Order: sequence, then structure tokens, then C-alpha cells
Amino acid sequence: MLTFTTITAIRAFLAKVSDNRQQKTIGFVPTMGALHEGHLELMRRAKQENDLLVVSIFVNPIQFNNKEDLEKYPRMPETDSALLSSVGCDVLFAPGVSEMYPEPDKQLYDFGLLAGVMEGKSRPGHFNGVAIVVRKLFEIIEPHKAYFGEKDFQQLAIIQQLVKMLKMPVDIIPCRIVREADGLAMSSRNMRLSIEERAVAPSIYDTLKKAVDIAAQHTPASLKQWVMEEFTKQPLFSPEYVEIAEDRLLQPVISWNSSVGTMMFVAVFLGKVRLIDNIRIF
Repeated sequence: MLTFTTITAIRAFLAKVSDNRQQKTIGFVPTMGALHEGHLELMRRAKQENDLLVVSIFVNPIQFNNKEDLEKYPRMPETDSALLSSVGCDVLFAPGVSEMYPEPDKQLYDFGLLAGVMEGKSRPGHFNGVAIVVRKLFEIIEPHKAYFGEKDFQQLAIIQQLVKMLKMPVDIIPCRIVREADGLAMSSRNMRLSIEERAVAPSIYDTLKKAVDIAAQHTPASLKQWVMEEFTKQPLFSPEYVEIAEDRLLQPVISWNSSVGTMMFVAVFLGKVRLIDNIRIF
């Protein structure tokens, strides 16, 4: 595995090994490190479907609207490097903040309705920061395909819209949520959970599955209320939102007949750790 920390160096390398871009394909997995099996699954698929697997590790400061969250985000370069080698990563791009932002990037993107709900509503500026760094990484790596997990479903939708808006020549490949054996969606944040918190964390997914089972007996509003009440029964949980939305612009579903694809999204604080998850209802 080759590691690059500067934009100039990785661009020069990729240009050299891929003079004819039509013959050598690049699969790209952008991450913020603290890698887990969910990330590795994206990488295995990218490796299988492309000639070259490129992974980036960059903790993007401008997508954090909580300074403490940024400071506590786990950084484990040695462990990450070993995991990358285990899946056959060809190239790692690991720039510093000054390399990615030699000066502030003040670009503002308008994602319309998509950015005004759920994560966009709860974390002002978050998706603009995501869009800026993803745009930069796509411009640097010039991948043919880029792989993103469906746990961050709204982020995936934002990136799909970004690529469409900017007419970027990259295919965005959605990948299923990877879960622990007990159902907890894999996340770098999980390692911040205490033993007690980790023990109850699987009830997030358990509650979502139960909600799907009883959906036909409820209206969307009453099902949301039921889920919220289930979370509040657990003293370690502090639910932030429960939403039922259509799966395109993620707008609220008022009636089960009002949309073709319907999903439930939740954000829950478990202690001081904020976790998100989602499940398809119809």
C-alpha cells in the first residue's frame, strides 16, 4: 500500500498509473478513519469492482458543528493502516487540514428540501462541510466509482445530488448497512460507548424492526410516537428525532399511501454519544 499526504504527490501517481483512464478504473472510499467492518465492506466491494482501490482518511473539521465531537473523534492510524492492508488497499491518501484547506473554503451549496430535515435540521452547516470535502476529494482522486454506506442515508442522498449538480463523472455506489452480531449499526462512534451503554445500544435496531412489524396497525404519526416512547423507556437513551420519510428527498410521510418508498430514521443520544440508524418500512 502506498501512502500519500499531499495533493500534488497523489495526483502525480494516479496520472502515471492511469494514463488511459478508460482502461484502469479507480474505486474510492472516503473515510475519517477509526475504521471498522462497515468501512472494510465498502473497500472489499470497491476492490472487487475496480482495478485500483484508493482510500482517504481525513477528519474533516468543517463538517463538525460540535467542537467537542471533533476533538473526541477517534484517531488510530496504526490500526487503520493494518486494516487497510488486510483488504488490499492500493493507495491511502491521508492529508492534513492545512493540505486540504490552505485557505478557508467558503463555497455554499443549496440542497433544497433535502438539507432541511433530520441531520440537516439538527446539525446546521454539516452537509455543506461534507459537500465541500467530498467535492475536493473527487477532484483530487478522480474516481470512476465512489462507495458510501446507507447508514448515513441522508449524507448519501446529498452526495448523489452534489454529483448531479456539478456534473461530476463519478458513479456513487450505495452499500448496505453493516451491523454487529447483535444488530447495532457499525460506527466509529460505537467505541466511545461505555460497557453499560454498549449493552443497551442494540435496542435501537430492535425497536426499528418492531416498528416495521406493527406499521400496518398505525398511522405514520402514531408509529413515530410509539418509537419515541420506546426510546424514552430506556433511561440511558435521549432520542433526538424519529422521522418517517420518503426515500428520495426524505420529506415527511403523512400517509402510508403518499409515497412509493418509505423509511424510518432515528437519532439517539446514548450517554454523550450520538447514534443514527434507519430501516425501510415499505
